[in-house]
Amino acid sequence: MKTKQIWITDDDRAVCVSLSLLLKRAGFKCRVFHHPDDFFRALREESPDLLLLDMNYTIDTSGKRGIATLKEIMEINPKLSVILMTGWATVQLAVGGMKLGAKDFVAKPWENKQLLDSIKTILALDNIANERTEKAESVAGFGHIVGESPNLLEILNKAKNVAKTNASVLIRGASGTGKELVAEAIHYESLRQDKPFIKVNLGGISESLFESEMFGHKRGAFTGADFDRKGRFEIADSGTIFLDEIGDLAPASQVKLLRVLQEQTFEVLGSSQAKKVDIRVVSATNKNLEEMVSKGQFREDLYYRINLITLQLPSLRERPTDIPLLVNHFVQNLAQIYGKEELRVAKDARSWLQEQDFPGNIRQLKNVVERTVLVSNKKLLEIKDFQAQMQSSAPISRGGAALPKVGDISLEEMEKQMIVKALNFHNFQISETSRSLGITRSSLYRRMEKYGINNEL
Repeated sequence: MKTKQIWITDDDRAVCVSLSLLLKRAGFKCRVFHHPDDFFRALREESPDLLLLDMNYTIDTSGKRGIATLKEIMEINPKLSVILMTGWATVQLAVGGMKLGAKDFVAKPWENKQLLDSIKTILALDNIANERTEKAESVAGFGHIVGESPNLLEILNKAKNVAKTNASVLIRGASGTGKELVAEAIHYESLRQDKPFIKVNLGGISESLFESEMFGHKRGAFTGADFDRKGRFEIADSGTIFLDEIGDLAPASQVKLLRVLQEQTFEVLGSSQAKKVDIRVVSATNKNLEEMVSKGQFREDLYYRINLITLQLPSLRERPTDIPLLVNHFVQNLAQIYGKEELRVAKDARSWLQEQDFPGNIRQLKNVVERTVLVSNKKLLEIKDFQAQMQSSAPISRGGAALPKVGDISLEEMEKQMIVKALNFHNFQISETSRSLGITRSSLYRRMEKYGINNEL
C-alpha cells in the first residue's frame, strides 16, 4: 500500500519539527512549508493526501491570512482534505474554515492521539470515496435492518463503509425511520464492536441534569448525590455513544457537549480532575438543524463537529416496496413470541398495507402489525384484520384523554400483554426483550413500572 503523504504549512519551525516527527513515527511521509507562496508553487505541480494548515501566521494572528490561504487551496484543489490548526482558537475561525471545505479543526497545543485519529479517519473516508462503490447487495446482513429499496440500500452501503472509520456520523430522518437501528449497526460493524454501545436520548434529559447524566458526579456534589455515579461518557469510553434527539439539546448543554467532543475530556461533577475519554460519536435527529442554526437555536460549531458524515434515512412513503418485507418480518418475530408459528399474512393484505400511508413510518407499521397479531385468533391475517387496527395506530394525544378501545380490550391492556409475553419468551432478558419490541431498555423499564409487571414473571 502506498505511504500517505501529509504536507504541513506553518511558519513556526518548532511546530513543523514536532509534527514531522509525530507523523513519520506513525508511518506517514511529510513535507514542510514555512510560507504559503512556497506551498502554492508545490501544490500546482502535485498534491498531498492531506494538509495540516496553520491558520495564524506570525505576521497575521487574526486568522485572515489562513482563511485566504484555505480559499485559494479550495480553488486549486477542492478535493484536498485539510485539517486546520491554530493557537488562537475561535469559534468563528473554526466554523468559517469548515464552511470553506476543511474536514476538521485542531487547536494548539494539540493532543497527539486525537490529531492522529483525525488524520486516519479522514484518510480512510477519502479511500472510501475514491474506491469503486460496492454493489448495493453487499449491505445484506447489516444490522437488523429490513429492506431492498434502492434508496435505502444506497444509504446502508454508505453506512457500512464508514462504520470501520472513527468518523462522527449524523443520522437524519423522520420519527420512526430506524435511526437507532442504523446507529447500532454502525457500532457493531466498527472496530469498536466489542466495546460499549451507549444510547442517550438527549430529548429526555433536562438541562439541570445534563452534567450529572453525561459526566457523572461525586458523592455530595449536590443535594441528593448520595453516592458516586459514572456518567454516560465514562461508561462509553473506548466504544460508541449514540446521541439521539440531539436537536432537542438545550443551548447551555450544547456548549458542554461541544467541549467534550473537541477536547475528549470532561470533569465529573464535584471533582476538578479532568478525565480523558476515547469515543466514537453517532448522533440522530428528526429536526432541520440548518434552520435551527440560522435561528440561533443550535450551535453552528457543534453542527459541524457532529456531521463529518451525514446519513439521510428515507421515510416509509419513499420506500413502499419494503412494506411487504417489513410486515412479514414483524409477523414472523411476533408469531414466535406469542407461540403462533403458523401465522401468515394474505398476499392481498400485504398489497393493501403497501398502499396505505404511514406518517409514523416503520414504528407505526410495526404497531399496526403487533396489534393485529395480538387481537386475532386466525392463522391467516387478512385485510379486514389490519383495517381494524389502522385507526388505533394514530399518535396518542398528550391531553390526557382516555385511550381508544379496540373491541373489548384497551390499547394499554394490549401493550401490557405484549410486554409480559415478550419478557416470558426471552426469560426476562431486558436487552433481548427491548430489542424484540423495538424499544429502548429505559422505555421498557418505564412501561414495566407503569403496568406493575415487575413481579408478574
